[in-house]
Amino acid sequence: MSDDRQDLLARIDQDRDLLIDFLSRFVQAKSPNPPGDCLEAAAHITKFLDGEGLPYEVISAHPIMPNVVGHYDCGSEGKHLVLNGHIDCFPVNEAETWTQPPWSGAIADGKIWGRGAADMKCGTTASIFTYRYLHPLRDKLKGRLTLTCVSDEETFGPYGARYLMEHHPEVHGDACLNGEPGSPYTVRFGEKGPLWLKFTVRTPGAHGAYTHFSASATKIAAKLIADLEAVTEIEQQTPGNIQAVLAAASEAIDKAQGEGASEILQRVTLNTGVVAGGLKVNMVPSECTIEADIRLPVGIEKEQVMAAVNEIIAGHPEATVEEINYSAPSWCDPEGDLLKIVQANVVELKGFTPEPTVSLGGTDTRLWRYIDVPAYVYGPFPYGMGSVDEHVDIEEFIHIVRTHVLSAYDYLTQE
Repeated sequence: MSDDRQDLLARIDQDRDLLIDFLSRFVQAKSPNPPGDCLEAAAHITKFLDGEGLPYEVISAHPIMPNVVGHYDCGSEGKHLVLNGHIDCFPVNEAETWTQPPWSGAIADGKIWGRGAADMKCGTTASIFTYRYLHPLRDKLKGRLTLTCVSDEETFGPYGARYLMEHHPEVHGDACLNGEPGSPYTVRFGEKGPLWLKFTVRTPGAHGAYTHFSASATKIAAKLIADLEAVTEIEQQTPGNIQAVLAAASEAIDKAQGEGASEILQRVTLNTGVVAGGLKVNMVPSECTIEADIRLPVGIEKEQVMAAVNEIIAGHPEATVEEINYSAPSWCDPEGDLLKIVQANVVELKGFTPEPTVSLGGTDTRLWRYIDVPAYVYGPFPYGMGSVDEHVDIEEFIHIVRTHVLSAYDYLTQE
């Protein structure tokens, strides 16, 4: 290991308490989305960057959703690496009971607790400190390093990463590294694509005793929900070497995302998340709405799914369908330079090789892949993500920081 790499690891070890305190306070800076107010969380970041004398600017497309963006050039020509993380998080159901208060950032039992600790203030902290640690070494590095701490990821980024990608091409770069939660045993090179559809069933309706007057919108909706399961049987053609890569990683995928994840990763899935219909128990419902979350694997196009949906809808003339949201599946080279660098560093630090995989959920990294910039995700386990008792293991957090710092250094020093 080079002297610089050893020094970086030594600095991380020396800053252990600083890192833990930063993440704890980051969690305390509430940023639930909705409503998406990230002003306090962004201020936590900018105060740190100011104290370290690091360059940045705040780019805001919305008054309560700032994006903190920093850049610095290195000592010679080379590639441009972008570090990406989001600062908003899921909201909290105040009726839920947590082991530690959800906005406490409590440090207990070897963990940092609270909403956003895993998703993804741990990973964003890794990006911020990577930016900090490499700044004094910038004259020895090649290319450029960019930091993007964005708001609005939880609602697909119209004021966050999506805005930056559309209006600030200086954040595009040559590669992107992100710390979204997943598993230290995997590196993600792609993700499934969500297709959200709203179905509306309408009938004349009637008094509940006069069922001969009108069909029931809720009964039709129930049949429609059952029929929609057919979309999960759509076959896909996985591009390139991705199918082989995912097959080889199946054990690590199940370890990271739960038993059965490797199987559904390459299938269309359907979740009927919302069903709403009827006004009163003694009325034949005249309207019922269904909101469905369909996830498309790599190799499936939206047109294939919509063809199947429209065929199903044709059998239910009382129903209509509209698209609520769509992000295409995304992927990049599962054997790319940055992915191999991350793998090598995990081997060095932990003694195992994280397997390349595709994410079940979505991240902002898709936006880089959409413009053919390879983007990879390496982050902690998602303990309590989107539910109660969200937390991150402190040793795992420190490992994520080490991996990101060394991987960014290696990327910016490669020949």
